[in-house]
Amino acid sequence: MRIRAAALTALAALLAPATAHAAPGDEITMPVRDALAALTVTDESRDGYTRDAYKHWTDTDRDGCSTRNEVLIDEAVTDPARSGRCTLTGGTWFSPYDERYVDGPRGLDIDHLVPLAESWDSGASGWTAAEREAYANDLGDSRALIAVTAASNRSKADQDPSTWMPPSAGYHCRYVSDWVAVKTRWGLAIDPAEAAALARTLGECPNAPIGVTTAR
Repeated sequence: MRIRAAALTALAALLAPATAHAAPGDEITMPVRDALAALTVTDESRDGYTRDAYKHWTDTDRDGCSTRNEVLIDEAVTDPARSGRCTLTGGTWFSPYDERYVDGPRGLDIDHLVPLAESWDSGASGWTAAEREAYANDLGDSRALIAVTAASNRSKADQDPSTWMPPSAGYHCRYVSDWVAVKTRWGLAIDPAEAAALARTLGECPNAPIGVTTAR
């Protein structure tokens, strides 16, 4: 165990410069377990957190559709009808958390894969308001926001993988891989329990490469 821990520490040290000093827009590609090892592990604090610190569901590209509706349009299995100022009706979606199909947008939540509160704990408490707004409306990486059933999203709430995983076991590898990708993209840390849970799950998954464009 000591040898394994030393090897992981050495690997993290080798990889850290590529991520710790990355500039916005840099491209990073590495096996997912290496990406996990490169994340900073530290204790977290939720002191001062409020959801109001994150302005979300904005219309960044000014096309009339909020971030929520942009995700719904992009992830629809059957396209919804769009009218007026991007009012969506009809359509079908698949919620991978619980393997359920949903008819119509009203039964869906848009989940921040890494929740807003979790991002605050992991480094976003020190960001500017503009950076937090960009995080909350991140359409630059399809892994950041995901349409899921309201029930599964509310069951998850602001938990990390140490205390909550999707009900669908077949989605676990994808979920933790995407979690690592989002944390890498935004330069967020992980806490010890989270690190252990991610390593445990990824140890049972293919060590597939992830590609990330850094956001900050």
